Amino acid sequence: MITPMRIFVLIFNAHTDNEGIHTVRVGDRNKILMFESEDDALRFALMLEAQDFPTPTVEAIDSEEIKEFCESAGYDWEIVPENSDLIIPPELNVEETDWEAEAANNDSDYPEQVPPAAETEFSESELDSIRRKLEGLL
Repeated sequence: MITPMRIFVLIFNAHTDNEGIHTVRVGDRNKILMFESEDDALRFALMLEAQDFPTPTVEAIDSEEIKEFCESAGYDWEIVPENSDLIIPPELNVEETDWEAEAANNDSDYPEQVPPAAETEFSESELDSIRRKLEGLL
């Protein structure tokens, strides 16, 4: 398979000191999804936003640059071919991202903005119902 030169990835806090790239955890490893299609990356970003993630920015980046980054950071990577089956974000997400932890260390005067999971307003069954309704909209 020939790797495309230009791919699309999801970036949180783009163009800031607290920039982070979206990864999917597989076992004990992080994997960066490299989308061939900007539209597919935008759809995935919208699904993340529906899961209460901060809004990611879709960035076009040279695939070799991402591969080098993955090698240096110990991350895996996967190319998501254009017009492939719809990729859905995992149901379970990490409680605190690496970039949120760094921000908390740097900005300890500010309270945490994400409520702990035990203090959510909805029960699991209500969340499942809302999730099904949102998926129905897609």
